[in-house]
Amino acid sequence: MFLFENQINLDSRKILEQYLNAYEYKGSSFTFTSLYMWRDINLFSWQIIGDYLCLSGISHLDLDKEEPFLFPPLTRTGAYDPIKLAETILAAKKIFEDKGHVFTMRLLPFHMIDIIDAALPKQLCFISDRPNYDYVYATKDLIELAGRHYHPKKNHLNYFKGHYDYEYGPLTSEMADEAMEFIHAFNARKNLPDYEMGLLRMEEQAMDDVLRNLEKVGYLAGAIRIGGKIEAISIGGYLGRKTVTVHVEKANTEFRGLYQAINNEFCKNVASRVKCINREEDMGIPGLRKAKLSYHPVKLIENYIAVFKSDTQHKPKE
Repeated sequence: MFLFENQINLDSRKILEQYLNAYEYKGSSFTFTSLYMWRDINLFSWQIIGDYLCLSGISHLDLDKEEPFLFPPLTRTGAYDPIKLAETILAAKKIFEDKGHVFTMRLLPFHMIDIIDAALPKQLCFISDRPNYDYVYATKDLIELAGRHYHPKKNHLNYFKGHYDYEYGPLTSEMADEAMEFIHAFNARKNLPDYEMGLLRMEEQAMDDVLRNLEKVGYLAGAIRIGGKIEAISIGGYLGRKTVTVHVEKANTEFRGLYQAINNEFCKNVASRVKCINREEDMGIPGLRKAKLSYHPVKLIENYIAVFKSDTQHKPKE
């Protein structure tokens, strides 16, 4: 169920990045590396409508349905014209409705609400989407782990360094087969409900493609070997000029402190040139939220859902 004309592939990278990089969207979803990675799982598609590029996808957070949503329209110039933006949104809404779907906009950063509201004054209601808030950290904090509140993380990291002979290095497409062996073993240790296992299998397929195209897509990636074997990986990409987003981080929990180590090494070796690290959302999962908060984010990127007031009977769950 691809809503728009074009699907995301390597050939579309150039034009998509023209729009993605023209404005500081700040959200982790507004990167080609993220869109490419999850393009099949979330059925991302795109189309230029008027002056803006429209992206659509489906959300897996509402388990009882898979309704498409629109990203905030993307600008190529870095500016938004209220009249032209309204024309684009209304044209996109018609595409949704012609295909039998209620129009919903998701992943709308808080700082863009005024832009959307100016285009369609008082026609939309905006709903906080807490499971999709992004967690943003100071790179310096994740490298140094200084201060009392990072003491538990530092303890785990020091234990790892003191007890295991390890090597950190770049993760390249030449290592794809070996990295996939690690991912298969990582997933085999999980005990999840059928629905979540289905998503995990879809993720495995996505990761196989990503690992074979790391350089072509523009990913930043690293791995930790213990005894010559990959036991942790981290894959991310640039978000604007000052931020790197971490899309995937996996580590073998049999090694105490390995998660702290892959996070620390990725930041030191790959992301040290940027001020911030965006570690994406928690999807409303309590354990994941606790883990992300434990690294003490400097801010959260608040994302919203927008629906037309005339469609409030179809209002999404908050």
